[in-house]
Amino acid sequence: MWRVCLLTGAVGLFGGLAAAPDPIRPDFDSPRPIDAPDTVFTEEMTWMEIRDAMRAGKTTVIVATGGVEQNGPYLVTGKHQVVLRGLTEAIARKLGNALVAPLIPFVPEGDIDPPSIHMFYPGSISLTEDTYRALLVDILSSMKANGFTDIVLIGDSGGNVEGMKAVSEQLNEKWKGGKTRIHYIPEYYNYGDVVKFLEDQGIKQEDEGYHDDFGMTAMMMAFDPESVRTNERIAANKFRINGIELAPVDKTKAWGQKVIDFRTNVAVDAILKSIGGE
Repeated sequence: MWRVCLLTGAVGLFGGLAAAPDPIRPDFDSPRPIDAPDTVFTEEMTWMEIRDAMRAGKTTVIVATGGVEQNGPYLVTGKHQVVLRGLTEAIARKLGNALVAPLIPFVPEGDIDPPSIHMFYPGSISLTEDTYRALLVDILSSMKANGFTDIVLIGDSGGNVEGMKAVSEQLNEKWKGGKTRIHYIPEYYNYGDVVKFLEDQGIKQEDEGYHDDFGMTAMMMAFDPESVRTNERIAANKFRINGIELAPVDKTKAWGQKVIDFRTNVAVDAILKSIGGE
Protein backbone atom coordinates (compact mmCIF):
# COMPACT_ATOMS: atom_id res chain seq x y z
CA MET A 1 0.00 0.00 0.00
CA TRP A 2 1.33 3.40 -0.97
CA ARG A 3 1.33 6.05 1.72
CA VAL A 4 1.11 9.70 0.72
CA CYS A 5 2.77 12.20 3.00
CA LEU A 6 1.55 15.83 2.79
CA LEU A 7 4.36 18.29 3.38
CA THR A 8 3.94 21.95 4.18
CA GLY A 9 5.53 24.01 1.46
CA ALA A 10 5.86 24.04 -2.30
CA VAL A 11 8.22 22.27 -4.68
CA GLY A 12 10.81 24.63 -6.10
CA LEU A 13 12.25 24.75 -9.60
CA PHE A 14 14.83 22.08 -8.82
CA GLY A 15 12.62 19.81 -6.78
CA GLY A 16 13.51 21.38 -3.45
CA LEU A 17 10.96 22.30 -0.84
CA ALA A 18 10.19 26.03 -0.75
CA ALA A 19 8.79 27.62 2.40
CA ALA A 20 5.10 28.52 2.24
CA PRO A 21 4.17 32.19 2.55
CA ASP A 22 3.54 33.20 6.14
CA PRO A 23 0.32 35.24 6.40
CA ILE A 24 1.39 36.50 9.82
CA ARG A 25 4.81 37.64 8.62
CA PRO A 26 4.45 38.64 4.96
CA ASP A 27 7.42 40.08 3.10
CA PHE A 28 7.69 43.69 4.28
CA ASP A 29 8.73 44.87 0.82
CA SER A 30 5.92 43.15 -1.08
CA PRO A 31 4.48 45.59 -3.63
CA ARG A 32 1.01 46.96 -2.94
CA PRO A 33 -1.32 45.31 -5.50
CA ILE A 34 -4.03 48.02 -5.64
CA ASP A 35 -4.34 51.79 -5.41
CA ALA A 36 -4.69 53.38 -1.97
CA PRO A 37 -7.80 55.35 -0.93
CA ASP A 38 -7.66 59.03 0.00
CA THR A 39 -7.68 58.83 3.79
CA VAL A 40 -5.43 59.92 6.65
CA PHE A 41 -6.85 57.45 9.22
CA THR A 42 -4.57 54.48 9.77
CA GLU A 43 -7.44 52.22 10.87
CA GLU A 44 -8.95 52.71 7.41
CA MET A 45 -5.70 51.75 5.70
CA THR A 46 -3.96 48.46 5.03
CA TRP A 47 -0.47 47.96 6.41
CA MET A 48 0.92 48.35 2.89
CA GLU A 49 -0.89 51.67 2.43
CA ILE A 50 0.52 52.94 5.71
CA ARG A 51 4.00 51.73 4.77
CA ASP A 52 3.88 53.47 1.40
CA ALA A 53 2.46 56.67 2.90
CA MET A 54 5.35 56.74 5.38
CA ARG A 55 7.86 56.08 2.60
CA ALA A 56 6.32 59.04 0.75
CA GLY A 57 7.05 61.29 3.74
CA LYS A 58 4.09 60.90 6.09
CA THR A 59 6.20 60.17 9.14
CA THR A 60 4.13 62.28 11.55
CA VAL A 61 1.22 60.62 13.34
CA ILE A 62 -1.49 62.27 15.43
CA VAL A 63 -2.58 60.41 18.57
CA ALA A 64 -5.73 61.98 20.02
CA THR A 65 -7.59 61.32 23.26
CA GLY A 66 -11.32 62.00 23.60
CA GLY A 67 -13.77 60.67 26.15
CA VAL A 68 -17.10 58.96 26.76
CA GLU A 69 -19.16 61.08 29.14
CA GLN A 70 -22.45 62.84 29.81
CA ASN A 71 -22.81 65.96 27.68
CA GLY A 72 -26.20 67.33 28.62
CA PRO A 73 -29.54 66.34 27.10
CA TYR A 74 -28.66 66.88 23.44
CA LEU A 75 -25.09 65.79 22.70
CA VAL A 76 -24.06 62.15 22.33
CA THR A 77 -21.72 60.62 24.91
CA GLY A 78 -19.09 60.25 22.17
CA LYS A 79 -19.00 64.02 21.62
CA HIS A 80 -15.23 64.23 21.78
CA GLN A 81 -14.80 61.51 19.15
CA VAL A 82 -17.16 63.37 16.78
CA VAL A 83 -15.04 66.50 17.14
CA LEU A 84 -11.72 64.67 16.96
CA ARG A 85 -12.70 62.70 13.88
CA GLY A 86 -13.20 65.95 11.97
CA LEU A 87 -10.45 68.06 13.50
CA THR A 88 -7.68 65.47 13.32
CA GLU A 89 -8.42 64.98 9.63
CA ALA A 90 -8.34 68.74 9.04
CA ILE A 91 -5.07 69.07 10.97
CA ALA A 92 -3.43 66.11 9.20
CA ARG A 93 -4.41 67.34 5.76
CA LYS A 94 -3.17 70.87 6.48
CA LEU A 95 0.14 69.51 7.78
CA GLY A 96 0.43 67.42 4.61
CA ASN A 97 2.81 64.85 6.09
CA ALA A 98 0.66 63.32 8.83
CA LEU A 99 -1.58 60.33 9.46
CA VAL A 100 -4.08 59.85 12.30
CA ALA A 101 -3.91 56.88 14.68
CA PRO A 102 -7.18 55.36 15.97
CA LEU A 103 -8.84 57.80 18.36
CA ILE A 104 -8.56 56.93 22.05
CA PRO A 105 -12.06 57.19 23.57
CA PHE A 106 -11.27 55.90 27.06
CA VAL A 107 -9.84 58.43 29.52
CA PRO A 108 -10.31 59.43 33.18
CA GLU A 109 -13.90 60.66 33.63
CA GLY A 110 -14.11 60.46 37.43
CA ASP A 111 -13.96 57.78 40.11
CA ILE A 112 -15.81 54.58 39.28
CA ASP A 113 -16.67 53.28 42.76
CA PRO A 114 -17.92 55.34 44.43
CA PRO A 115 -18.72 57.38 41.32
CA SER A 116 -17.77 61.01 40.84
CA ILE A 117 -17.92 63.69 38.12
CA HIS A 118 -19.29 62.11 34.91
CA MET A 119 -19.55 58.64 36.40
CA PHE A 120 -22.83 59.54 38.11
CA TYR A 121 -24.45 59.34 34.67
CA PRO A 122 -25.19 56.29 32.49
CA GLY A 123 -23.06 55.86 29.38
CA SER A 124 -19.91 57.36 30.88
CA ILE A 125 -16.78 55.18 30.91
CA SER A 126 -13.75 56.00 33.01
CA LEU A 127 -10.17 54.80 33.43
CA THR A 128 -8.00 55.24 36.46
CA GLU A 129 -5.12 57.62 35.90
CA ASP A 130 -2.62 54.74 36.09
CA THR A 131 -4.51 52.72 33.48
CA TYR A 132 -4.83 55.76 31.22
CA ARG A 133 -1.12 56.50 31.38
CA ALA A 134 -0.21 52.86 30.77
CA LEU A 135 -2.51 52.84 27.74
CA LEU A 136 -0.83 55.95 26.37
CA VAL A 137 2.64 54.48 26.91
CA ASP A 138 1.80 51.34 24.95
CA ILE A 139 0.08 53.19 22.10
CA LEU A 140 2.85 55.78 21.74
CA SER A 141 5.49 53.05 21.94
CA SER A 142 3.64 51.20 19.17
CA MET A 143 3.79 54.30 16.97
CA LYS A 144 7.53 54.48 17.59
CA ALA A 145 7.89 50.79 16.68
CA ASN A 146 5.93 51.51 13.48
CA GLY A 147 8.66 53.97 12.50
CA PHE A 148 6.94 57.33 12.96
CA THR A 149 9.46 60.06 13.78
CA ASP A 150 7.08 62.73 15.12
CA ILE A 151 4.15 61.73 17.34
CA VAL A 152 1.67 64.55 17.94
CA LEU A 153 -0.35 64.10 21.14
CA ILE A 154 -3.57 66.09 21.58
CA GLY A 155 -6.51 65.81 23.96
CA ASP A 156 -10.07 67.06 23.62
CA SER A 157 -11.08 66.94 27.28
CA GLY A 158 -9.73 68.50 30.47
CA GLY A 159 -9.23 65.22 32.33
CA ASN A 160 -6.79 64.04 29.65
CA VAL A 161 -4.24 66.81 30.01
CA GLU A 162 -2.13 65.86 33.03
CA GLY A 163 -1.58 62.27 31.90
CA MET A 164 -0.66 63.24 28.34
CA LYS A 165 1.86 65.79 29.52
CA ALA A 166 3.45 63.39 32.00
CA VAL A 167 3.69 60.48 29.53
CA SER A 168 5.13 62.66 26.77
CA GLU A 169 7.85 63.92 29.13
CA GLN A 170 8.55 60.39 30.39
CA LEU A 171 8.92 58.86 26.93
CA ASN A 172 10.84 61.76 25.42
CA GLU A 173 13.39 61.35 28.21
CA LYS A 174 13.50 57.59 27.65
CA TRP A 175 13.89 57.99 23.88
CA LYS A 176 16.43 60.83 24.08
CA GLY A 177 18.95 60.58 21.26
CA GLY A 178 16.64 58.49 19.07
CA LYS A 179 14.78 59.54 15.95
CA THR A 180 11.27 59.58 17.46
CA ARG A 181 9.91 62.49 19.48
CA ILE A 182 6.52 63.14 21.08
CA HIS A 183 4.98 66.59 20.71
CA TYR A 184 2.29 67.22 23.31
CA ILE A 185 0.22 70.16 22.02
CA PRO A 186 -1.71 71.86 24.86
CA GLU A 187 -2.72 74.67 22.49
CA TYR A 188 -5.20 72.30 20.82
CA TYR A 189 -7.45 72.23 23.91
CA ASN A 190 -8.58 75.85 23.51
CA TYR A 191 -12.32 75.98 24.21
CA GLY A 192 -11.88 79.19 26.21
CA ASP A 193 -10.27 80.80 23.18
CA VAL A 194 -13.18 79.54 21.04
CA VAL A 195 -15.66 81.33 23.31
CA LYS A 196 -13.68 84.56 22.94
CA PHE A 197 -13.36 84.00 19.17
CA LEU A 198 -17.15 83.76 18.94
CA GLU A 199 -17.73 86.72 21.26
CA ASP A 200 -15.50 88.87 19.08
CA GLN A 201 -17.87 88.07 16.22
CA GLY A 202 -21.04 88.86 18.14
CA ILE A 203 -21.95 85.41 19.57
CA LYS A 204 -22.61 86.03 23.27
CA GLN A 205 -23.91 83.12 25.32
CA GLU A 206 -25.80 82.77 28.60
CA ASP A 207 -24.71 79.56 30.33
CA GLU A 208 -27.73 77.30 30.84
CA GLY A 209 -25.82 74.86 33.03
CA TYR A 210 -25.46 72.13 30.41
CA HIS A 211 -22.18 70.45 29.50
CA ASP A 212 -22.64 72.06 26.08
CA ASP A 213 -22.24 75.39 24.30
CA PHE A 214 -22.71 77.02 20.91
CA GLY A 215 -19.16 76.46 19.64
CA MET A 216 -19.23 72.74 20.44
CA THR A 217 -22.72 72.27 19.01
CA ALA A 218 -21.85 74.17 15.83
CA MET A 219 -18.75 72.07 15.24
CA MET A 220 -20.65 68.85 15.80
CA MET A 221 -23.41 69.98 13.44
CA ALA A 222 -20.79 70.62 10.76
CA PHE A 223 -19.43 67.09 11.24
CA ASP A 224 -22.59 65.12 12.10
CA PRO A 225 -25.94 66.90 12.68
CA GLU A 226 -27.49 63.80 14.25
CA SER A 227 -24.88 63.86 17.03
CA VAL A 228 -26.64 66.95 18.46
CA ARG A 229 -30.14 65.57 17.77
CA THR A 230 -30.93 68.26 15.21
CA ASN A 231 -34.23 66.90 13.88
CA GLU A 232 -35.54 65.87 17.30
CA ARG A 233 -34.79 69.29 18.79
CA ILE A 234 -36.47 71.09 15.92
CA ALA A 235 -39.56 68.92 16.41
CA ALA A 236 -39.58 69.65 20.16
CA ASN A 237 -38.87 73.39 19.73
CA LYS A 238 -35.55 72.95 21.58
CA PHE A 239 -33.21 73.97 18.78
CA ARG A 240 -31.10 76.46 20.71
CA ILE A 241 -28.28 76.48 23.25
CA ASN A 242 -27.19 79.11 25.79
CA GLY A 243 -29.68 81.58 24.35
CA ILE A 244 -28.41 81.18 20.76
CA GLU A 245 -30.84 79.92 18.11
CA LEU A 246 -29.41 77.11 15.99
CA ALA A 247 -31.79 77.60 13.06
CA PRO A 248 -31.25 77.81 10.21
CA VAL A 249 -29.11 74.67 10.18
CA ASP A 250 -26.82 75.81 7.36
CA LYS A 251 -26.01 79.03 9.22
CA THR A 252 -24.94 77.16 12.34
CA LYS A 253 -22.93 74.69 10.25
CA ALA A 254 -21.13 77.67 8.72
CA TRP A 255 -20.30 78.94 12.22
CA GLY A 256 -19.09 75.45 13.02
CA GLN A 257 -16.75 75.54 10.05
CA LYS A 258 -15.35 78.87 11.26
CA VAL A 259 -14.57 77.29 14.64
CA ILE A 260 -13.05 74.24 12.92
CA ASP A 261 -10.79 76.44 10.81
CA PHE A 262 -9.81 78.50 13.87
CA ARG A 263 -8.90 75.46 15.95
CA THR A 264 -7.13 73.75 13.04
CA ASN A 265 -4.93 76.78 12.41
CA VAL A 266 -4.03 77.10 16.11
CA ALA A 267 -3.12 73.42 16.33
CA VAL A 268 -1.11 73.32 13.11
CA ASP A 269 0.89 76.41 14.08
CA ALA A 270 1.71 74.87 17.46
CA ILE A 271 2.68 71.52 15.91
CA LEU A 272 4.99 73.12 13.36
CA LYS A 273 6.58 75.22 16.08
CA SER A 274 7.15 72.18 18.28
CA ILE A 275 8.63 70.07 15.48
CA GLY A 276 10.71 72.94 14.16
CA GLY A 277 12.02 73.73 17.64
CA GLU A 278 13.69 70.35 18.17
